[in-house]
Amino acid sequence: MSDASTSATATALVPYTPSRRAHLTVRVLQIVLALFFGVASAAPKLVAHSSATESFDTIGFGHWFMYAVGALELAGAIALLIPILSGLSALALIGLMIGAFVTQLTAFDGQNALTPVVLIVPLAAIAWVRRNHTAELVALVRGRV
Repeated sequence: MSDASTSATATALVPYTPSRRAHLTVRVLQIVLALFFGVASAAPKLVAHSSATESFDTIGFGHWFMYAVGALELAGAIALLIPILSGLSALALIGLMIGAFVTQLTAFDGQNALTPVVLIVPLAAIAWVRRNHTAELVALVRGRV
């Protein structure tokens, strides 16, 4: 083996450790996004606020879908605060935001389509920095199955 392939293999085996600054920045992002998804986004859906019911009536899926999305957002917000679940939660919320983006384009003519895109950026940063937590979670699940 060449020296380049040996060092590449050794580098791939070393787990990523974020700097203290990156860790703190991402932790603040996690808290802010958890508050946003839990309070500003999920709560109106779960209490059937008129703004949420009107939006979901426009979509045409019914109120069950509003409650389901609200529950997913609340679960994602809580999981963002749990270290081992934070990376996976960010990935799941990215999926939810992709769905919100498509819905904004199709049902609302792109009126607020930029909002989910803006939220995807910090969620992707969280998923990237917390990828070791996601790998730990996968290893835990594989070990039990």
